[in-house]
Amino acid sequence: MVLVGKLKAGWLQIVTYGGALLPWLVLVWEIWQGQLIVDPVKEITTRTGKTALILLILSLACRPVNTILGFRWVLRLRRPLGLAAFLYVGLHFLTFLGLDYGFDLHLIREDILDQRYVLVGLAAGLLLLTLAITSSKGWQKRLGKNWKRLHRLVYVASVVDILHFAWLTKDLREPLRYGGVVALLLMVRVPAIKRAIGKARTQLKARW
Repeated sequence: MVLVGKLKAGWLQIVTYGGALLPWLVLVWEIWQGQLIVDPVKEITTRTGKTALILLILSLACRPVNTILGFRWVLRLRRPLGLAAFLYVGLHFLTFLGLDYGFDLHLIREDILDQRYVLVGLAAGLLLLTLAITSSKGWQKRLGKNWKRLHRLVYVASVVDILHFAWLTKDLREPLRYGGVVALLLMVRVPAIKRAIGKARTQLKARW
């Protein structure tokens, strides 16, 4: 049974990583086919940033899904989703630094100081870098109880990321939708709400 559980967990992670890489493969294909002709750098930056945010929110949704539906297997997807989100953050920053600014450190430094969306985006990236580095079981053992406290910063990173998106775009409707989803996910973690959901789920099970 333990072996079967490990095999299922392995397949779940493979499928998760595969699904997470699909937007990047589609983007590479469109670049290869010359379909990004209007403003390719902006398109790559926007799509990698949005994909990173969506994957980050999906990683945040794993525990609430378990709380509401009792699907413990989704908890195994938090780490792969979080690491995939960080991968897209890295691609997002590389596009910004390399394609947009040609790795000109002087221009980059000026933009970081002058543009608030760049500053908060950098802050979100550094938070996610810290969480990605410390996501392994080895770091869990080293940090002990502090590991969970540290990784609650993923919610801070998601809020900062949404703020980065809101300051970057002229249309606030999409960032607000993402913010609403994160707010709902945070509400499910409130102890009183979590207990109420658990009680309701137990009652529904008893009826069925």
